[in-house]
Amino acid sequence: MSGGPKKATKPRRQAGGRPWPRRPERAAQATAPRREGRRRPRPEAEARRRAILDAALTVFAARGYEAARLDDVAAQAGVAKGTLYLYFKDKQALFEELVRGAVTPIMDRLGSAVRAPELTASQVIDMFFQLFQREVLGTKRKLLLRLIIAEGSRFPAIAAFYHREVVARGLTLMRSLATEAVARGEFSCDAAARFPQLIVAPLLLAVIWDGLFSKIEPLDVAGLLRAHGDLLSAGAGKSAP
Repeated sequence: MSGGPKKATKPRRQAGGRPWPRRPERAAQATAPRREGRRRPRPEAEARRRAILDAALTVFAARGYEAARLDDVAAQAGVAKGTLYLYFKDKQALFEELVRGAVTPIMDRLGSAVRAPELTASQVIDMFFQLFQREVLGTKRKLLLRLIIAEGSRFPAIAAFYHREVVARGLTLMRSLATEAVARGEFSCDAAARFPQLIVAPLLLAVIWDGLFSKIEPLDVAGLLRAHGDLLSAGAGKSAP
C-alpha cells in the first residue's frame, strides 16, 4: 500500500481530446438563476400584523393620537409589547401603516377609473362616491379621517404624511379628471379643475356630520352625493344664450 498523495484525475475526454458534455442535470444546476428577494411573510406573522393594525385603529379612535399608547395597542391585539416592535418601530410608523393599508386600495381603484377612456367624468365621480360610502363611511376607516381632522393641526408630521399619501394623490387625480371633463364639454366651467377640492368636499362633510350630528339629524349621504354630482355637471352640453 502506498501512503503518498493521490494523483489528481484528469477529466475524461472523447477521442480527439474533446471533453464529454456535462450531464443535463448538472448543467441545469450550474445555469439555474438564484432566487433573490425577501421571503413572503408566513401566514401566522401576517395575521399577527393584521391583528396589531386592527387593534391600533380601535385604540387610536377611542383615545386619539396623542393619548394612544403602544401598551394599549399590544394588549388590544393580545400580543406582548416587544412583539409589536418587531413590526413597527414606533407609534407614528404604526399610524402611517394603518393609513396606507386603509387608503391605498381605494386610491388605486380611483386611479384606474380616471385612466379608463371609456368612462365619463360623471361615471368616475359616481363610482368614487359609492366606493367612499362603502369602504370609508361604512367601515371604521372613517375614524382615521376624523382623527386627522381633529388632531392633525397639533401633530404636523401626521398631517403632512396624510396630505402626501392621500390628499395630494386624490387632488391630482381629480384635477386631471375635471380638466379633461371641461375639454370634452362634460363640465360647464373649469371651477372643479382649478379647485378639485370642490369634488371631495361633500365627502368630508359626510364624515364630520356622521360624527357630530348623525344621531340628531341623520344625513342622506347618497342623496347628497347625487345632488353634488348634478351640480358639477350642471349646464354641460347646453349652448350659451
